[in-house]
Amino acid sequence: MQTHYSVAIVGGGQAGLSMSYCLKEKGVDHIIFEKNQIGYSWRAKRWDSFCLVTPNWQCKLPGFPYQGSDPFGFMQKDEIVQYIEAYAASFAPPIREGVEVLQVCQSTTQSGFELTTSIGHYTADQVVIAAGNYHQPKIPKIAERLPEYIVQLHSSDYKNPQSLPNKAVLVVGTGQSGCQIAEDLHRAGKSVHLCVGGAPRSPRTYRGKDVVEWLEQMGYYDLSIDQHPQKEKVQTKANHYVSGRDGGKEIDLRQFALEGMHLHGRLKTISGTILEFHNDLKQNLDQADAIAESIKKSIDEFIAKNHISAPIEPAYIPVWQPENEILKLNYEAANIGAVIWSIGYETNFRWINVPVFDGKGYPGHDRGITAVPGFYFLGLPWLYTWGSGRFSGIARDAAYLADAIVSRRKVAHLSDWSVVNEYLLGS
Repeated sequence: MQTHYSVAIVGGGQAGLSMSYCLKEKGVDHIIFEKNQIGYSWRAKRWDSFCLVTPNWQCKLPGFPYQGSDPFGFMQKDEIVQYIEAYAASFAPPIREGVEVLQVCQSTTQSGFELTTSIGHYTADQVVIAAGNYHQPKIPKIAERLPEYIVQLHSSDYKNPQSLPNKAVLVVGTGQSGCQIAEDLHRAGKSVHLCVGGAPRSPRTYRGKDVVEWLEQMGYYDLSIDQHPQKEKVQTKANHYVSGRDGGKEIDLRQFALEGMHLHGRLKTISGTILEFHNDLKQNLDQADAIAESIKKSIDEFIAKNHISAPIEPAYIPVWQPENEILKLNYEAANIGAVIWSIGYETNFRWINVPVFDGKGYPGHDRGITAVPGFYFLGLPWLYTWGSGRFSGIARDAAYLADAIVSRRKVAHLSDWSVVNEYLLGS
């Protein structure tokens, strides 16, 4: 069995598959190691009603753009899995599913890298880590203060309202997952308590178009991380919350409050049966609204500058204001039977024994190319642009790394003295 490859790709999600497609186009022999199966995260780590928050036309995997009948719609969970599976079937990548990479290190006997996997030892001249950065679900230590009878889940393990006890639910965190899960529960008639954090929100449509269309037209998705005002800091920023459900719509937490959802500030601590919240609900709602309005303003400026004809929309008026914020809540009296932690993930690259990480354990790179020759990352948020970790921008990043990989192969080939001699002698 072959155990050495020109390139080893760790991770068989959309990033790893995109890398494989680009390498296959260039005739580079390679292998993909996928711990689970193609489409696993979308299949197993999303809730039942999950759908994309970006329009289908933004799904642009290399060689396989969205070709369905609803380009301006939003694929649901099962459709996303089918899209990825169809992509893989379209070019038959050399993938080994169910194989975990336990360690990657530089070779001690020759150039290149060694990979210890669950099925044995492999070597490769070059390695691409395409395992994303959503590795370990964050569950805070404070969760230990809740009694065992309260069901606790990370957002990645939530499936549907029916899977939870017939009681109220506390959702902690208002990124994309937290807001959409809170809505899912709310629509099912659950009593929902939502801890509102500092995540920004986005309008869904504005002045006749989906906001994503405007941003595409404005060139936002071509903006590189070096050009972004926040530079590397943008990599850790929460995503704007918005929904693709029911054909796409805006998420306004104030409207949920009008309908009976209980909004609170960030969770501060738990003392006995008392949940204590920070006094920052109004601040967080106002900040999210301000960001949504700033997006609209930038669109207004683009429309005016380019003399585009577009309908005018009235100014946003908040439909609800928090008064006398509740800073303490008895979870027993509130009949809370479940808590969903939607506070993100932690990275885990401890299995990589290659000196490319900063003091926080995050890979240092320039467009995915690290300081160690032949070692790359693909699929990280803002690896190069906003779309780097998404269906929309992965093709550009994969093609760029494929070129770098081929260039390095040529250099390595010419460094072989027998090849150099043949070249110099003209044979």
